[in-house]
Amino acid sequence: MNYRMILRLLCSVLRIVAAFMIPAAVISLCYHEMPSFWGFIITMGLMLLLSLTSFIFPARKKTFYAREAFVLASITWLMVSVLGALPFVLSGTIPRFIDALFETTSGFTTTGSSIVTDYGTLTMGAKYWRSFTHWLGGMGVLVFLLSIEPITSGNGSGDSIHIMRAESPGPQVSKLVPHTLGSARILYVIYIFLTVVLFGFLMAGGMNWFDALTTAFGTAGTGGFANSPSSIGGFSPYIQWVVAVFMMLFGVNFGVYYLILQRQFKKAFRNSELWMYLIVMLAATAAVFFCVRPEYGTEDGLRHSFFQVSAIMTSTGFATVDFNLWPQFARHLLVALMLMGACAGSTGGGFKVSRVIMLFKSLQRELRRSLHPNTVGRVHIDGDTVSNDTINNTYAYLVAYCLIIVFSTVLLAFDRTSFETNVTAVISCLNNIGPGLDMVGPMGGYADFSVFSKIVLILNMLLGRLEIFPMLILFVPGVWKKARN
Repeated sequence: MNYRMILRLLCSVLRIVAAFMIPAAVISLCYHEMPSFWGFIITMGLMLLLSLTSFIFPARKKTFYAREAFVLASITWLMVSVLGALPFVLSGTIPRFIDALFETTSGFTTTGSSIVTDYGTLTMGAKYWRSFTHWLGGMGVLVFLLSIEPITSGNGSGDSIHIMRAESPGPQVSKLVPHTLGSARILYVIYIFLTVVLFGFLMAGGMNWFDALTTAFGTAGTGGFANSPSSIGGFSPYIQWVVAVFMMLFGVNFGVYYLILQRQFKKAFRNSELWMYLIVMLAATAAVFFCVRPEYGTEDGLRHSFFQVSAIMTSTGFATVDFNLWPQFARHLLVALMLMGACAGSTGGGFKVSRVIMLFKSLQRELRRSLHPNTVGRVHIDGDTVSNDTINNTYAYLVAYCLIIVFSTVLLAFDRTSFETNVTAVISCLNNIGPGLDMVGPMGGYADFSVFSKIVLILNMLLGRLEIFPMLILFVPGVWKKARN
């Protein structure tokens, strides 16, 4: 294990996150929110002080392998969640540390589950910071690091891809261009461009600059923190349609956008995951619309249906109405969409559409083998053969995914909350959605859970954002052994 290289990269992350706190501190100062301002200043100072340890213990070797990448990703997300919570605690905005940690972890993991009950207690600086954590966490802190500097020596990019695979969502992560640095930069350029375009549309719809900026952060990162209890429900139908469409766009694999930029339209629109994602979203919208049309009418019913399907399937978690009050079929369909999630390589959470496709094709292969045992079946997606290692990894992921849901739901039962509350809270946090049903519905929240349950849900958010394995690997003893020369 190359501990010093891990330390060097952790310190780089600390400097990046400290720099990103500057706008929040400036906003707090401009609005004369001095406790919030000093909360950010003290936290930035602490981060910069801790980052000096990389100069005390410089990395001798810069080689980086898969296990270092998994450890780095897990520790990074734990570290930024803990330190990112300090401004809330130091300013008194969210005085209890466990609540501040829950809120910040929810922000960085783009979950959007919140313990905030009185939005009037949040300062402008705090609102900005909690929304910006969505944007930074959406594409990934380490991917941002990869986009601004080469982090390894030698061939470099070959080592760096391990980090991208550890942090990026999906069963397979490939480079868009030969070098990882270039791939990370392309991802962030697309990400920033779409965020800026969304911000422009929101401003054109009459939103003030602050709401437009924080809403753009939450939509781009598919997070879902809002500045009021009504979420997006208090804004105009135009704003709701814009947010719904952009949530859908941010749930698409960013590799598709790169292919479009390269004018490889045939390859981009031949993507089976893209088509399944769009078909499922449209079919679910039609099904929900059929259920809620008698209550809302045609235009409102279609808008609310598409918005909530887009918000849940992309794991954004914004809301325009309280879907907790919808008919049972519509509510259960939304829970199913929580489990499925968005595309791999997007900022969305969930099990991922590509894994669902892979499992269905694998099931078809096994059924054919049952009829014809001597057949050598292979799984193909978009003309490419999927390796057995990838399929086995997906099976293992599914097993771990189901076990975590069951085990976490049982642990939450100690709070004596309803089964519907517990299971949808776990599904929501593990899939980085935000709202669930019953007590944790879109107009509810997570404030009433015990400290123990909040810790369980925090772990679920981290497990979901890092796709389980990087977090679990921390508990494998062999990972911590020094590599032999």
